[in-house]
Amino acid sequence: MDVERADFVAIPVQDLKRADEFYGQTLGLRRNPNSSERWVEYELGNVSLALVSPEAMGPEFEAHGHQMPIGLRVADVEEARKKLEAKGITFAHETIDSGVCVLATFHDPDGNALQLHRRYAPFRDGSLP
Repeated sequence: MDVERADFVAIPVQDLKRADEFYGQTLGLRRNPNSSERWVEYELGNVSLALVSPEAMGPEFEAHGHQMPIGLRVADVEEARKKLEAKGITFAHETIDSGVCVLATFHDPDGNALQLHRRYAPFRDGSLP
């Protein structure tokens, strides 16, 4: 198998319209212009987030809120966090500095875990992300 790249990450949602507003308006992500009313994608540069509703695609809804979050790279985690908090987003914990990266976890309206993330430390080979 010769995988070229990950095309999309599926995000289960209960209400496609509400999720579309959250990812587009609240988070300010760029909606793929080829999205339809049943299949909505947001482009992140290296991968798409696909909003998947039971009405459009089946199966029964189940949030991925207790799994590892989808990390969204931002230039400044604190600045992005403040902008989202001003829009009513509640974070799961204080911003964490791991010694390698800074991160802050929150959830979409359906309970799916998302994380603002910025690695600042170089990799072992000295390169930067």
